[in-house]
Amino acid sequence: MAKAFISSIDPEQLPQRYRRGRAGVAFARSWVSNPLRVGAISPSSRRLARLITSEVTTASAPVLELGPGTGVFTRALLGRGLREDQLILVESDPRFARLLERDYPDAWVVPLDAARLKQVNIVDGEPVGAVVSGLPLLSMSMRDRIAILKFAFRHLRPGGSYYQFTYGLRCPVPRPVLERMGLKAARMGSTWLNAPPATVYRIRKRRISGLNGVPSRMQVALGDIVEADFSPKTMVYDGKSAMSDYANSPSRP
Repeated sequence: MAKAFISSIDPEQLPQRYRRGRAGVAFARSWVSNPLRVGAISPSSRRLARLITSEVTTASAPVLELGPGTGVFTRALLGRGLREDQLILVESDPRFARLLERDYPDAWVVPLDAARLKQVNIVDGEPVGAVVSGLPLLSMSMRDRIAILKFAFRHLRPGGSYYQFTYGLRCPVPRPVLERMGLKAARMGSTWLNAPPATVYRIRKRRISGLNGVPSRMQVALGDIVEADFSPKTMVYDGKSAMSDYANSPSRP
């Protein structure tokens, strides 16, 4: 009965002054329809939003947000001084996408699945300075996680960062996968007042050893060459170094 009641409510019919109420109803309806895709029992807290956006500044514009959902991180990005028209919001859930278009009319809302956009360019002009992800990576296949990272780093400018939160105890992308893709992750912090508690990681392009003095832009390009040879079918997840596996690969250039 509760499921039928939640499904019967249209969040878009609630008045603008009930923005949070509309967001809560939209979240509940999406969770009832597909809990794995939503990946949480409630919207992210404002503490988590402040943590995941804490390094983003106006110099990061434009900013790409993946899986904004009800817009908790979006509001935090605006609080960091960014304008709506400097935000690109990729949201696959049609309920959330409609809510975002209504609440942030000047932002660019892309109603598509980030895991299916590996070869799609959605940024026509300047590359983005940061990617903020609210996607539930732990509930996704490893292939989809890899596709999302490839999509994100194809749109990031040199020196840009990808920010991901997780409810797990470790980074949701295993270290061998990150190494093989030329990436590295650093833990930024945790918030225990989120439901459930969450941790935020910063993922960046890894500087290639032995290239001291080589411009960072060229190092990024060389890192892309390593990434291009990556195939999830060849990965192992037992702690073995992915880069040593790459060095012994017959397909290595």
